[in-house]
Amino acid sequence: MARMTGGRAVVEVLQREGISKVFCVPGESYLGVLDAFYDYQDIELISSRHEGGAAFMAEGFAKASGEVGVCMATRGVGSANLSIGVHTAYQDSTPMVVLIGQVERDFEYREAFQEVDLLTFFKPITKWAVHIRDASRIPELLHRAFYVARCGRPGPVVVTLPHDMLGDQMNMPDTPSFGAGIPGPYKLSRVVPAKGDIEQAREMLLQARKPILLVGGGVVRSGASDALQAFVEKFPVPVATAFRRFDAFPNEHPRYAGWLGFGPHRALLDYIKEADVALVIGTRLSQVTTQDYTLFSPHTRLIHVDVSEDIFGKSYMPALPIVADANEFIHALMSAMEGCKPGAAGDDVAQLHEAYMEFSTARKSASDEYIDDEHVDDEHVDDEYVDMEGVMHDLLHTVPKDTIVTSDAGNFFGWVSKYYRFNSPGTYIGPTSGAMGYGLPAAIGAKLAHPNQTVISFSGDGGFMMTIQEFDTAVRYNVPIVSIVVNNAMFGTIRAHQEHHFPGRVVGTLLSNSDYASVASSFGGHGERVTCNRDFLPALKRALNSNKPALIEIMTDPNILSVSKRL
Repeated sequence: MARMTGGRAVVEVLQREGISKVFCVPGESYLGVLDAFYDYQDIELISSRHEGGAAFMAEGFAKASGEVGVCMATRGVGSANLSIGVHTAYQDSTPMVVLIGQVERDFEYREAFQEVDLLTFFKPITKWAVHIRDASRIPELLHRAFYVARCGRPGPVVVTLPHDMLGDQMNMPDTPSFGAGIPGPYKLSRVVPAKGDIEQAREMLLQARKPILLVGGGVVRSGASDALQAFVEKFPVPVATAFRRFDAFPNEHPRYAGWLGFGPHRALLDYIKEADVALVIGTRLSQVTTQDYTLFSPHTRLIHVDVSEDIFGKSYMPALPIVADANEFIHALMSAMEGCKPGAAGDDVAQLHEAYMEFSTARKSASDEYIDDEHVDDEHVDDEYVDMEGVMHDLLHTVPKDTIVTSDAGNFFGWVSKYYRFNSPGTYIGPTSGAMGYGLPAAIGAKLAHPNQTVISFSGDGGFMMTIQEFDTAVRYNVPIVSIVVNNAMFGTIRAHQEHHFPGRVVGTLLSNSDYASVASSFGGHGERVTCNRDFLPALKRALNSNKPALIEIMTDPNILSVSKRL
């Protein structure tokens, strides 16, 4: 036993859980925790400029590292700012522990300064929300919070800590030996599929005429990508990835049929409509993935595999629900199908992959075709706006294959999703919640998790301005990410909806044409503005070689509302 304050006990638990990074905006209601970090040099405390940014950093760090993301904020006002990242973690099944300071215990339920009923506030968007009133219970409840965040379908847990409780003295148990009844990190066990379920799934797949395999974040989280690839190489089935889960399967693999989300290629949707068996692994079948819940036909028999039984039936009633870890399921199915003849989907697989490759191949910018070392054909070169397809072409042919891409929501995302190809798990980090302002802080979190990999964030000018202050955080902590800001001086996605539903009636969607490159430079980073495609590649190379946080502002035509729509 060691005698210590509640604040120090919190940080001691973080160390025992193996936490290496914590993200926060300092607040008076948890000063006892902040002070304790002074003596724990193995845990890096990242102080951001806004609680929403801190939460996005923790969420991006968790996705990239496989650890639990940890962020902290003060009561009421700080926690409200932080809540967008909690919601993102909830919809993305990202393990996160959120520590929030709270009013003194004697002041509870009096509407004290910044008091909010945080358990009620966060309950709908967390796996668990718990209030620790007794310092002696910190080891028990905080270790349990980490377990809940990790187990089953991962997600966020909120832990509230009264200001005065953090100053109480308590006895901290020594590092536990498991089975001794002393609080410590929980052991996680793999959820193994039942033998009968595997046999039934095998028979359904062997009898299928048009099978489809749809995979999501559970495949990445469980480390099942290699096993999945080995399985489909033995048993040819077309593989599609769920919304913003591009990296669950190598996009250039001959079994890959494409992604689902906004604007997938038509051949894939048509095939899924005709599919008689759909094997769905590690995805909750969200509204966007299922094209507003219209993806499957009534005759499609669904085998739904997930680590949490709570998601079954939310979107579609499965013919065969299987509670299992994705990696355990794929290995068990592969063993069960050993010696079986490949299914009948071979020709379909090749055709779908060919259709995807044609659909997703970015062309070099039309402007670049009229440029060489000796002359520029000004008639065909646009010096005012950048063509996004050309940007994606140049980016793909320049950055390392293991580059991590993060992104906001916005109309720019149509070009990223269509043309960028992800061939390794963990190389795309984005919010299925559609949160704006996510790209930059998530990139900071990802770069802190993988300092030796290139990390590039994509944002529109609308979303980037929501967390632009975190560029300062990147500079202060020397986190050399590259932010690409696609500037069309508007909230482009909403403008596209506006033109569709109320053509010509523009209200609230126009923005000022801010100079983001200058802002980046003023923060102490590297900033450039690009107005034509021939300048993008040199700017990208300078940004990558700058060894500091860098920003490339791309000026695009405001009349182009999406990949397929223009005014």
